[in-house]
Amino acid sequence: MIKITTDSTCDLPAQLLEQHHISVIPLGIVKGGELFRDGENITTADIAAHVDAGGDITTTNAVSIGDYEALFARESARNDAVIHLNIGIGFSCCHQNACLAAEEFDNVHVVDTANLSVGHGLLVLLAAEAAEAGASVEEILAMLAEKIPQVEMSFVLDRLDYMKKGGRCSAVLALGANLLKLHPCIEVQNGKMGVTKKFRGSIEKVVADYLRDRLSGRTDIDHRRCILVDTAFSDDLAAIGRKVLAEVGGFDEVIETKAGCTIFCHCGTNTLGVVFLRK
Repeated sequence: MIKITTDSTCDLPAQLLEQHHISVIPLGIVKGGELFRDGENITTADIAAHVDAGGDITTTNAVSIGDYEALFARESARNDAVIHLNIGIGFSCCHQNACLAAEEFDNVHVVDTANLSVGHGLLVLLAAEAAEAGASVEEILAMLAEKIPQVEMSFVLDRLDYMKKGGRCSAVLALGANLLKLHPCIEVQNGKMGVTKKFRGSIEKVVADYLRDRLSGRTDIDHRRCILVDTAFSDDLAAIGRKVLAEVGGFDEVIETKAGCTIFCHCGTNTLGVVFLRK
């Protein structure tokens, strides 16, 4: 039996994690000088309330080597092999820590997804489905190596103060975007984030424009599955995304999910993104 493990940055819905027996190890979230565990004893609402009350931006801690060793020791003893998929090395030192921990185990394999959030999660889901279908370790690792460059992950931001406070967006850019009501589209390319386009208007209008821009008139999209992720506390943005995907997406399956605390720390409320594979 091959066990798939991952980090809390994957942002997959709890029911899918349970359905596919995927074990998740949480990153650390530092709020007000106190360390929490993503998805266990802190919520995105807790982070938003802290920041809105004037608190410092929350920060994230990578999973420690010791925590990875404990996970790998437990799962490698129960299974023939373990394949662990990390958030991209360009975004966190989780991958380096996991690789160091895996050196103690002959049957643990660590994969750098070169992505984040559901861009990472989509690959986790593919790996779990392949394991359930009876694929070997070598076949799953080869499949992942093929799929990683095909993942197209992007998102639009409503507010830039989280990224500015976290040092990922200059104050000048944040001020200019806020004054002009611009919302950047950020895409993960080659394991790094970059602004590819800017949309103007309310976040509701921007979400619809962004999805139509990403999906319309393309012939290189694998329409079997996409994942829609957002950080809103209501269903409003997801409902807009759902409607636009029904109109122009043409996907056989649309998975909806909310981003966890690790991603929320860097983008704040009312961010929405979509991920799918290119052919």
